[in-house]
Amino acid sequence: MNLTTATYIAQSALSTVSAESTVVSRNISGVNDASFSQKIANVITTFDGGSEVASVTNAQNQALFGNVLSATSASATQAALSSGLTSLLSIIGEPGSDTSPAEKLSDLTNAIQQYEATPSSGSLAAAAVTAAQSLASTLNNATNTVQQVREQADQQMASSVSTINSLLSQFQSVNQQIVTGTATGADVTDLQDTRNSILTQLSQQVGITTTTNSNGDMSIYTDSGVALFQGGTASSVTFQPTQTYTAGTTGNAVYIDGIPVTGSSATMPIQSGTLAGLATLRDDVTVTYQAQLDETANGLINAFAETDPTNSSNSLAGLFTNGGSTALPTSSQLTGLAGNITVNAAVDPSQGGDPEKLGNGINFNFNTSSQGSFDTQLEQYLTNLSATQSFSSTGGIGTSNTLSGYAAASVSWLDAEQQNVTSESAYQSTLLSTSTTALSNATGVNLDDEMSQMLDLENSYSASAKLLTTISSMFADLANAIDQATAA
Repeated sequence: MNLTTATYIAQSALSTVSAESTVVSRNISGVNDASFSQKIANVITTFDGGSEVASVTNAQNQALFGNVLSATSASATQAALSSGLTSLLSIIGEPGSDTSPAEKLSDLTNAIQQYEATPSSGSLAAAAVTAAQSLASTLNNATNTVQQVREQADQQMASSVSTINSLLSQFQSVNQQIVTGTATGADVTDLQDTRNSILTQLSQQVGITTTTNSNGDMSIYTDSGVALFQGGTASSVTFQPTQTYTAGTTGNAVYIDGIPVTGSSATMPIQSGTLAGLATLRDDVTVTYQAQLDETANGLINAFAETDPTNSSNSLAGLFTNGGSTALPTSSQLTGLAGNITVNAAVDPSQGGDPEKLGNGINFNFNTSSQGSFDTQLEQYLTNLSATQSFSSTGGIGTSNTLSGYAAASVSWLDAEQQNVTSESAYQSTLLSTSTTALSNATGVNLDDEMSQMLDLENSYSASAKLLTTISSMFADLANAIDQATAA
């Protein structure tokens, strides 16, 4: 090896070590950045025996990163459901709570039993009416709460869609820079970190999968297979929010390039992410619970309905009415009935009514002999309350039960939904933490390793510098020898 070649090799070594040190310094500065991936300097030997950093790449593990995206989406789904269910339970109450419809029904049953035991007591009649008003008010408030939760979920869906579109726009810009940088051989590792950070944020809103081409271009699909980003272009995610919700309101679907991905019309429904959780809360959980409330209200109206003693085909609403109407609710009037149920004004003292009509008859006179202790109708109410009724399957808690049994099952159903979501949320949080740790171990920065590598590079730099100094000295000696030989 001649001195010129040795000089080149030593100089290239210094340049290579300097470039490697820069990469290690970047790693050390990014040690506390969760979105930062370890940078790797890829060193090659040149054709003339030197060395150089040919490229800088990220430490990658697509399988682990995919697990993090999946776990992030699943965790976000449960968080959205948990928030809505917590709102419902805070107003409606858990099993045994004195604010639940089941407990209010129990209070009414007890009040009627006491009134039936002493049917001549006007104060017990008034107490029974008060208990009925409390039950009706509880059903009204529960309906209002359910629709508020649906409305809030709808508003949050609009916010989620806005976030998705914003993230896709950011992704498109970064993705284009990566494609351009890859084509020119530029260092795109920081851009890749930024793109991965955007993907993580996007996975919080909707479950996603990705594919990457050899030129660095990435495509994004929902977990149901709908393209969110493909061919360098972001899809259009649209949603028209609904301002006010009633029990009969059907929320609008979310569309991706015209394809519905939420709601009953969805051909490729999304499975996870905040958006999926909110859609499930708005269109499934709350709708089912509203159906249970409506079935409870209908059961109450029927249990206290009065049949004309002179015409058995003529039945009217008694203690409880559908918004004041004495006509029994039709099947088309059941949706939202819990929000409309009221105590008959005929027994409400605040509206000029007489509570004792509860025992004697509200629409018809059952106490034709004007008995002072007439309890026949009260006994009938108690019989009706304990009798098995038929309920619609839309409530999801059975179609045959006593009214009290159905109301109790409704409260238990809501509590079980919350318990299931809480359990699943804890599991998904653990899975996310485990996946994130695994990814960090595989692609993140280990400060001890980087400091050790920096020390090795410093030693290499020192050795190369010493070699270069030695070669320079040899060149000087050679030059002196040539000068002396020429002078002689």
